[in-house]
Amino acid sequence: MRIFYFCLGWVLVALGVIGAVTPLLPTTIFLIGAAGCFARSSPRLEAWLLDHPRFGKPLRDWRSAGAISRPAKITACAGMTFGFVVFWFSTHPSMPAAAGVATVLLASAAYVVSRPTIVDQP
Repeated sequence: MRIFYFCLGWVLVALGVIGAVTPLLPTTIFLIGAAGCFARSSPRLEAWLLDHPRFGKPLRDWRSAGAISRPAKITACAGMTFGFVVFWFSTHPSMPAAAGVATVLLASAAYVVSRPTIVDQP
């Protein structure tokens, strides 16, 4: 199982890196998963992720308190809204399809907003 978690961790890191440069693809959720996989396979790589200068703090905040920073919440909700608008105008979905996508995105946004908020200290 250790090899499986190790490989899955790298796949999730790759998806996270792609998400960092691709609009609408999340980054942090993939890196949270990668940190979990590395916790089961490679403590050195887990520490590398948790100590990363850009992504380490959100990962540590999530791990310690299940918390998301206010800017991250705003960005996530704005991204979901933008994604729905692009979906709506690019595919002209039927009302049931649009309602289904909207329901999933609203539930996701509600989850993000309901998480504790980390206030960054200057």
